[in-house]
Amino acid sequence: MNAAPLPPLEEIDPALSEEINSYLEEWKDKEGNLIMMLHEIQDRHGFVPREASLLLAEATGVPMARIYEVLTFYNYFKLVPPGKHNVMVCNGTACYLKGAGRLLAELESRLGISDGDTTDDRLIHLETVRCIGCCGMAPAMVVDHKTLGKLNPTDMAGLIEGIRKREESGNDQ
Repeated sequence: MNAAPLPPLEEIDPALSEEINSYLEEWKDKEGNLIMMLHEIQDRHGFVPREASLLLAEATGVPMARIYEVLTFYNYFKLVPPGKHNVMVCNGTACYLKGAGRLLAELESRLGISDGDTTDDRLIHLETVRCIGCCGMAPAMVVDHKTLGKLNPTDMAGLIEGIRKREESGNDQ
């Protein structure tokens, strides 16, 4: 995956520059400030835009490589915009043994994306997680904070259709 080149600093949205400056002011004299500023950015945008990393590197003198080391080390940080609806397939032991892989394969096929990706329309983000604590419901998944269990691959079409219908009707929850 080749990333688009970063724009020159002077072409970056001034509002983003102001935002980064406010984080710099808030965290300037505190230990662990790089991670905390990245948390602020993630919390505001749902991911850490490349332009924000560039501004942060420029303002702090921290090399971009170091910033990306932090961003890629911690699972919390996302480098791409999230989907509006999050679909998490449990891949804990019980779910794995009861067919979580088949659920994931069906979702990937129907959505045209891979684990960890978001659909082009940014509607659905798909990811596997280690365990959601619902082993008795295996295989299970969480869709927009709602736990679903005892699923099979044929359920995935209805799941996706339900998300899209709620979105079209304006009732996106």
